[in-house]
Amino acid sequence: MPEPKRTPAGEAMTPLILDMLRLNSLILTSGDRLVAGLGLTSARWQVLGAIDAAERPQPVAWLARDIGGNRQNVQRIVNDLHRAGLLTFEPNPHHRRAQLVVMTEKGRKAFAAAMNLQAPWVNRLTEGLTVKEIELVRCVVAGLPDCLELGQEANNSNVS
Repeated sequence: MPEPKRTPAGEAMTPLILDMLRLNSLILTSGDRLVAGLGLTSARWQVLGAIDAAERPQPVAWLARDIGGNRQNVQRIVNDLHRAGLLTFEPNPHHRRAQLVVMTEKGRKAFAAAMNLQAPWVNRLTEGLTVKEIELVRCVVAGLPDCLELGQEANNSNVS
């Protein structure tokens, strides 16, 4: 069987994906260093950010969906944040077992402190880049999750 050939766009996308994987690792490491003094990690900061961005309290499964994470991993992080006093749980009127996750005052202060550290960090990171360049990359990257999710559905239907 002949080896499948990449399209020109596929050829361009392959090194971009490798660069994004490396970038993801570097961003997580940098984020960990940035918020370590606050008792946070990048993962904890990300979960706090998802809670902050939500219009209303959400269960863990919804938070995981919002950040593109695994529900079990997000549950572990939420439990850690709860033990640290940064989160609390409230009853969910729509689901008895899926409690709603709510940030405490301590959690709001920790998140605000992290965001205060993030502003100068991200400003340094963007030196030499234009807003137009950043928006173009964001547009490309933002469209990839939908393509990947559609691809997974197609792959899953081929397996049956």
